Amino acid sequence: MKISEVSKTYDISIDTIRYYERIGLLPTVNRLENGIRDFNSISIEWIEFIKCMRNAGLPIEVLKDYVTLVQSGDDTKEERKKILVDQRDVILGKMAEMQETVDLLNYKIDVYEKELVKTENNLK
Repeated sequence: MKISEVSKTYDISIDTIRYYERIGLLPTVNRLENGIRDFNSISIEWIEFIKCMRNAGLPIEVLKDYVTLVQSGDDTKEERKKILVDQRDVILGKMAEMQETVDLLNYKIDVYEKELVKTENNLK
């Protein structure tokens, strides 16, 4: 798959994909004889993983550390797991905060709805 196809498919700019590759976040992408990037299934899996993690708010530095550990081999599995567990805990904390916000918004909306119903009933 060419970089333009990856960009369209995963809604990531070409510049961002090149940046991820340049900083080592995206492991080496195969190139054709003419130098054009040729994303294979492994490259695509990394794109999907990176996009998911970035959408969840993971810092690039954490992802770079993770990629470095992956490339270092099986001896780093425990460290990789710890990174993922730690980041999951951060995300769960953010989700809890967001749920509190949703709950507050729902309460405030409910108050307004009740006040509007009272107002409508008083106008009748």
